[in-house]
Amino acid sequence: MSTPEQLLFLPGASGNKAFWQPLSDRLATPAARRFVGYPGFGGEPADPAVASIDDIVRRVLAMLDRPTALIAQSMGGVIAVRAALEKPQFVTHLVLSVTSGGIDTAALGAQNWRAGDTSAFPEWFVSFHTDLSKPIARITQPALLLWGDNDPLSPVAVGERLNALLANSTLHVVRGGEHDLASVHAEALAPLVEAHLTAH
Repeated sequence: MSTPEQLLFLPGASGNKAFWQPLSDRLATPAARRFVGYPGFGGEPADPAVASIDDIVRRVLAMLDRPTALIAQSMGGVIAVRAALEKPQFVTHLVLSVTSGGIDTAALGAQNWRAGDTSAFPEWFVSFHTDLSKPIARITQPALLLWGDNDPLSPVAVGERLNALLANSTLHVVRGGEHDLASVHAEALAPLVEAHLTAH
């Protein structure tokens, strides 16, 4: 597996491009950083050309033009998994934090985020569902799974299930970690991510 020349950071449903900044700042790798935003979310202006998850996936695929590590949180993890399945030759590593990864999380005890206030999101985003539980096994790139043991939206059981489905993955659980653990615990997680990205 080659060393990544680019790190692509994907936020969760908030679309907050700054979410991964604390962790990125603590990585020594010389790889270029790109922080992905989602049109219509997190302060990004809406774009009529983006009206589905498929459209966002296409945008990410267009960025995969060199060996790239996909580093994704929550909903961004579904996009990362899709991208890794569609353009595997450009994906060197995956870092997935508290994501469904496209599997059924309700069966694993996850709270439904859609039960809360979803007025900040486009309808196409709220209604999106997918099942990647079978194709995800085709992903052979090294995957680091980051979970917290205090996250009702994506409990550890989800991370354990993804760890079982992925061919080459490691699960790390942060005690007291919640849904924002990748940002809040960036200092503790950065050495793990660094070691993951430099391992061959």
